[in-house]
Amino acid sequence: MPFSDFVLALKDNPYFGAGFGLVGVGTALALARKGAQFGLVAFRRHCMITLEVPSKDKSYHWLLNWISHHAKHTQHLSVETSYLQHESGRISTKFDFVPSPGNHFIWYRRKWIRIERNREKQMIDLHTGTPWESVTFTALGTDREIFFNILREARELALQQQEGRTIMYTAMGAEWRQFGFPRRRRPLSSVVLEEGVSERLVQDVKEFIDNPKWYSERGIPYRRGYLLYGPPGCGKSSFITALAGELQYSICLLSLSDHSLSDDRLNHLLSVAPQQSIILLEDVDAAFVSRDLAAENPAVYQGMGRLTFSGLLNALDGVASTEARIVFMTTNYVDRLDPALVRPGRVDLKQYVGHCSRWQLACMFQRFYPEQPLAAAERFAEQALAVSKQISAAQAGTASPCNLDKASSPFPADLSTCMDVFQSLLTTCVLNSRHGEPYEFERRLFHQFCLPDLWRKGSLSPHPPGTHF
Repeated sequence: MPFSDFVLALKDNPYFGAGFGLVGVGTALALARKGAQFGLVAFRRHCMITLEVPSKDKSYHWLLNWISHHAKHTQHLSVETSYLQHESGRISTKFDFVPSPGNHFIWYRRKWIRIERNREKQMIDLHTGTPWESVTFTALGTDREIFFNILREARELALQQQEGRTIMYTAMGAEWRQFGFPRRRRPLSSVVLEEGVSERLVQDVKEFIDNPKWYSERGIPYRRGYLLYGPPGCGKSSFITALAGELQYSICLLSLSDHSLSDDRLNHLLSVAPQQSIILLEDVDAAFVSRDLAAENPAVYQGMGRLTFSGLLNALDGVASTEARIVFMTTNYVDRLDPALVRPGRVDLKQYVGHCSRWQLACMFQRFYPEQPLAAAERFAEQALAVSKQISAAQAGTASPCNLDKASSPFPADLSTCMDVFQSLLTTCVLNSRHGEPYEFERRLFHQFCLPDLWRKGSLSPHPPGTHF
């Protein structure tokens, strides 16, 4: 039987024709599906642009905030709750709505952008316990400029919310996390130190910031360390906060007494500290003592933490220590610090911040009552020092006559009687502090309290809000 006759016979067979047709249709559909997949992959590869941002990236939270401003019509949301407890005990709560995990579409600069927020259920951050997340942007075209514009707008939006404020960071695990809400910048003039001290420190820090080339040309590590020491309540931490506001820097709070802090973690935290920030080590004497004292009574100082003294020294000024860094340390007992910790290279400038002098007390009085003559400020300082020669800024502010309760203590309108009232208040404040009784540090911001009408009508009128000690 010729082959042509065989083919004709198969063609006339209805069962074979039906099967061949089904196979042909199935094959054609499979090829079309493969072609569509290949075409889609080729289209996405050559005609679309994608940007993926993981949750570990600094811009991740900026972009979530930016998305919440542009995707206002999305119906799938997640909430981020933050709260701040004020010194008065009042709690402010803030709710931020951000797009939930899934796909979202926005219209941006005449282009549709697909935003996919992914949340991994099997992967979590061991330090914070939060799931691993990422957000992916997809747009038509090959121009990367659209993503640069989005990142730039997200950064500017975040900076607008932080403009005029100081950001506090705290160490959480192996990274720095923002601590609370950004705080309003404190004016440098609101911290009254001894004459010339504030100017000297500010000038030194600014010279360091403005001259990185000078350090590199001479092979000197580009880092600077400061130690502020003196009695408690004299303005060490307040000055550092005001200095950060003056420089428009943030503050990284690091506790050396943290039992989870090790040598490697300290080195890592110092190396990944946010740019344009001041690293603050408060009460450094509480974490380490002089090796002479430890040798005299080793049992007292055992088990104080995983961080070793040599690890701290190497982190501040060692082979692996980072550069472009400003470190401020504070202590109430400078004699307890080991000489190796405060040598040049680790501490380049030491400054004593002590009790209020006559000049400081007079300046404080003039800041609150600028319309009063200099003689009134001098008398204020004289009567204050007559009570005690060792008055801290916290004590002087607490003893302000305006801190009296207006319902039970009417204020005299003449200056002479006001001075007598102040002397009585300051005596009580100093005696309480000597006996270990706590005094209300925040009450020195007296303009936050209700002032009696008699003061507003009398010879003394408080300085407008914004003045601090």
